[in-house]
Amino acid sequence: MSVLILVVDDEPDVADLFRQQFRRELRAGRFGLAFAHSAAEALERIRAPGDSTLILVFSDINMPGVTGLELLPQVKRTCPDVPVIMITAYGDAETRRRAAEGGAADVLVKPIDFTVLRKEVDRRLAEIDAAA
Repeated sequence: MSVLILVVDDEPDVADLFRQQFRRELRAGRFGLAFAHSAAEALERIRAPGDSTLILVFSDINMPGVTGLELLPQVKRTCPDVPVIMITAYGDAETRRRAAEGGAADVLVKPIDFTVLRKEVDRRLAEIDAAA
């Protein structure tokens, strides 16, 4: 089974950053990464994952148009079992509350701590392996 992690962020350099940080895992074929630069693009990707199984979504909160917090309930309606981790530059209590109410699995504050993200990815992969 091919598994996929979706990263939603309007900043173009985020894709390169994620590819760099997860290069070993990507080369080993542990999972694939897909990128969406808007909420609309993310929903399109989620609704048509191809031959991959979506296992995790990382989404920036502050995006033009539809924000990550507005995207969150739409993702949860489409894929209720897929954890969504929100990433923000502003980790205030109100943002955390709104993300939790929307169904976010967690809220991480920028700069991104890839050690934390890697642990979450490993945990999710272990769950998938255990269920198989």
